[in-house]
Amino acid sequence: MDNSAFEMHEDAAKNAFSMGKMTTISRMEKKRQWSLVSIFLVCLLACTITTAVGVLILSLVYVHNSQPHSQVHLGLEARPLQTTVPIVQKAVDPKFQFLNHLPKSKVFEFPGGAIQWARYRNNVKDYLSVEEEAFGSSLNSQRSQMTLGTLRIKSNGLRAPHWHFNANEHGYLVQGSAWIGVIDDGGVVTTYNVTGGQVIFFPKNTLHWIKNVGNEDCFFLLFFSTHDELQTLDVDDVFFSVPEDIASRSLKPEGGINFIRTFQKQQEDQAVNLPPNLAELVINPSYVQSPDSLVWKYFYDLKGSKEYQFPGGVIQLAQYWKNGSELSSHEKIFSEFLNQHQNALTLSTLRIYNNGLRQPHFHFNANEMGYVISGCAKVGIINTQGIIEFDVHIGDVVFFPIGTQHYIKSSCDEDLLFLLAFSTGDQLQTLDMDDYLQATADHILAQLFFKEQSEFKKIPKFKEDQAINLP
Repeated sequence: MDNSAFEMHEDAAKNAFSMGKMTTISRMEKKRQWSLVSIFLVCLLACTITTAVGVLILSLVYVHNSQPHSQVHLGLEARPLQTTVPIVQKAVDPKFQFLNHLPKSKVFEFPGGAIQWARYRNNVKDYLSVEEEAFGSSLNSQRSQMTLGTLRIKSNGLRAPHWHFNANEHGYLVQGSAWIGVIDDGGVVTTYNVTGGQVIFFPKNTLHWIKNVGNEDCFFLLFFSTHDELQTLDVDDVFFSVPEDIASRSLKPEGGINFIRTFQKQQEDQAVNLPPNLAELVINPSYVQSPDSLVWKYFYDLKGSKEYQFPGGVIQLAQYWKNGSELSSHEKIFSEFLNQHQNALTLSTLRIYNNGLRQPHFHFNANEMGYVISGCAKVGIINTQGIIEFDVHIGDVVFFPIGTQHYIKSSCDEDLLFLLAFSTGDQLQTLDMDDYLQATADHILAQLFFKEQSEFKKIPKFKEDQAINLP
């Protein structure tokens, strides 16, 4: 039999086997190719992600370094090679919530004088120290309604006419003599003279000025009824801000707008003004005194007022009195006018003899701020955190929040003299330590202090008020 058919089948089988083998090899090569592509794509993706992350990190570093740092006082452009060293915020002694060393604060110099402040500031960069910041923040957080400034005016200097948007102003003249002007909302002008130991009062948004008419510097202590940053506007700043045509139409001067254009704004701030050619500018000044019925709205003769005598010192008050029967007719004008204004203050002088003590006490209706005029003292404050004691000297300012028990002990050979301001236009309400302990039932005290009831008979009652006492 011819085997050609078998041979053909065998050949076909061989061919089929060869083709299958080639197909398998082809598939394996394709798989190998896809594996290489996959590896390549994975590597490419990894490189892309790594590059993106690196660029992001570099961008963040660049942005951080280009930001201005609040504690770097010189710009980086001024010192390109200088490395910025982080400033560590030091801990602040808690006493600076209640104490301000005002002589160390920034002095704002003007041609005619200078101003210093113990106050809250919106921008923390305006504080010279963390201690000053602690005091300002305390005034604000306690809603004290208190700001203190010292104003020194050279002879013939002028605190320019101005007004305050957000505060009444109470002032005490420590030294010198001045001529005061006040213009009320009806356009009524009141002018008067003040000397050392007298008080001035300017209601909120009332235009006023202070002119030194003596040969020595005037030195004022000024209290403002705000715990926010004081807002003030001076007349010269207003004038130069008004468009010339508006000023000309309002004032209607001879020469019209050309007259307005003759005014030149000075380069220096004229808040306290003293032109070098004053003698050429002012030929015949007059310092008129208005009628007492007007003057005593804005003036109080504190040094001439009633003295409240104690064994260890003296207190005098410029305040509203509910019962004004002991006041003079002039003092009644001031008392009633003060009470008509919201957020008015009470002023007081406190004189403590050598080794005298203003005993522990607190006020029901007012925060208290004080300035040391003379002498020195140890001050103590007792609040919910315990007791804080510190020494004060001339120029220091203290703050006692409402309800905080505090005491002041004279520690110099000379008398201590404080000027105090209280955040109330009503009559001040105060309770002394000896008064509230005497008024508490002795069996209550015995239970409280784990002492026999009879022991409390040893605490004497005095006929004379011991608010300021001596050993």
